[in-house]
Amino acid sequence: MRTLSVEAAEIVSRHLVMTSRLLEDRPDLAWEHAKAAVARGGRLAVVREAAGIAAYSAGEYADALAQFRAARRISGSDSYWPIMADCERGLGRPERAISMAGADEVDRLDRAGRVEMRIVASGARRDLGQLDAAVVTLQCPELQSTSTESWSARLKFAYADALLAAGREDEAREWFAKTVDVDDADETDAAERLADLDGIVWVDTLDDDEDADEADEDDVDDADLDELDDVVTLDVDDDLELVDVDIDEDNLGEFAPPALDDASDEDDDEPSIEDLANVGDDPTGGYGAASLFQEPPAQDAPGSSSD
Repeated sequence: MRTLSVEAAEIVSRHLVMTSRLLEDRPDLAWEHAKAAVARGGRLAVVREAAGIAAYSAGEYADALAQFRAARRISGSDSYWPIMADCERGLGRPERAISMAGADEVDRLDRAGRVEMRIVASGARRDLGQLDAAVVTLQCPELQSTSTESWSARLKFAYADALLAAGREDEAREWFAKTVDVDDADETDAAERLADLDGIVWVDTLDDDEDADEADEDDVDDADLDELDDVVTLDVDDDLELVDVDIDEDNLGEFAPPALDDASDEDDDEPSIEDLANVGDDPTGGYGAASLFQEPPAQDAPGSSSD
């Protein structure tokens, strides 16, 4: 941020903070904040990367690809290569993703990057209906690793899912189990997938304490009813129709309703991008957008662990 003016750096920082905060729950709004950051600090690779991640999470794959290309051009780093290939999948071009998997840039990736590239390429094979090829693509030395790093769990999960898609259920079950063993951070839903294969149905139940609390809410103490009788008198006729209600206001006590506040609540207007960006004079956390190779949107979006 040192290349920006003080004012611009503060504004860009605020937008990046909001991009990070909204990325998981409101990716569409995170993308709006990221675009605002790009407008002020588009010459910074970190800003372009954050914008690429936000656009990717929002399903705006063409915009994401453009942002990652800019970040790569500015920084000279090939670390964006796998997610750029995944954007090609999102744009309906799996053949390009497969071609990128064989490019020289892959040789310059670290171990995690090479694993991610395999996952993307496998997903592209599945997009083309090449299920057996998708399985073979993931067969590499890293598949046998017992590492608990994120890339290991993601690779094993993708392999299990590819096996299941290819109709090899017994092998898929074995690899879902292996994923559970190394997925200490619970980054995949391997445990749930394994339970599904074993026919286990998850049922949410209330514990005894919660049952007791609900029962207490339904119970009415007889003493309270007797006390209430001293305050409220109902007069009914022979046909059991209500004739009159007599309330002794002097004895209402705890039964009296709370006083009403004269001031009425007013609905707040929807905050603007600039309002949301104002998170304080000292926005802590800095740039903290989600991991570059995060889980994409639902509905089998490209780059998901199910690939």
